[in-house]
Amino acid sequence: MSTVKATSPRVPTSHSRRKADPVKIASFITLLITTFLMLLPLFFMVSTSLKSKREMLKFPPTFLPESWAWSNYTEIFDTLQFGTLYKNSLIIAGLTVIGTLLSSALVAYGFARYRGRGNQLWFALLLSTMMLPYPAIMIPQFVLFSKMNWIDTFLPLVVPAFFGSAYNIFLLRQFFSTLPEELFDAGRIDGCGELKMWRTIALPLSAPALATVAIFAFIYSWNDLLTPVLYLSSSDKFTLPVGMASLTSSRFRIPPWHLLMVASVLAMVPIVTLFAVAQKQFVEGIVLTGIK
Repeated sequence: MSTVKATSPRVPTSHSRRKADPVKIASFITLLITTFLMLLPLFFMVSTSLKSKREMLKFPPTFLPESWAWSNYTEIFDTLQFGTLYKNSLIIAGLTVIGTLLSSALVAYGFARYRGRGNQLWFALLLSTMMLPYPAIMIPQFVLFSKMNWIDTFLPLVVPAFFGSAYNIFLLRQFFSTLPEELFDAGRIDGCGELKMWRTIALPLSAPALATVAIFAFIYSWNDLLTPVLYLSSSDKFTLPVGMASLTSSRFRIPPWHLLMVASVLAMVPIVTLFAVAQKQFVEGIVLTGIK
């Protein structure tokens, strides 16, 4: 006769508990320190924007404002034409994003979907233009735009975006190349032309890549200082970076750093908002297009 031995539930001992991984702990601490170091300048920017001019010049500097000068955020509008600067930057950056998306997506679609003779050669020539530094084309471009009477207008800042850029075309081509050919075959069977397939098939499926390009184009145009300085001379057409740079000019005996920090905080708002809205598509686009 066989006997069945009663078995008691297994109690986890100290040896069977999962040991803490020292590599993970070290990585976590490193990430904490890196995050703190990266957020420190941002903290000092916001803190300085709320200090008075007198407190800003104190040494050693205070960590937090002794008295919170919220009036700095209204004083910036009296010192600079801040509303006009903001509006000009938004117009230029908005048009730049529209032009970049339209032109780069169309050219990238052609490179991704067609395999004609010399396709790779033309694409290599396009990529080679990324090696040209902007100072190399700055003077010829300025002469061209001056002959077209575009100086002191927004046109030199906006029109080039409607002709695409090599980096964005490369990025979108990588994404378009991953779309299944069967979708476009089905479109051709339904009688769609190439432009309609680009608009109704390729673009709706490319939201992550388009969001990535839009964010990059907006940030580049929003932070651009050199191009507006070259082409704009009327103060009512200046952009935000030009106005902020004027705060350090010689017309101030001591530059109002607290107002410059206020302008910097307010200049961050559109970029942070855009990233918050398109964060999911942006991260997905980074993953799908393989941006390093």
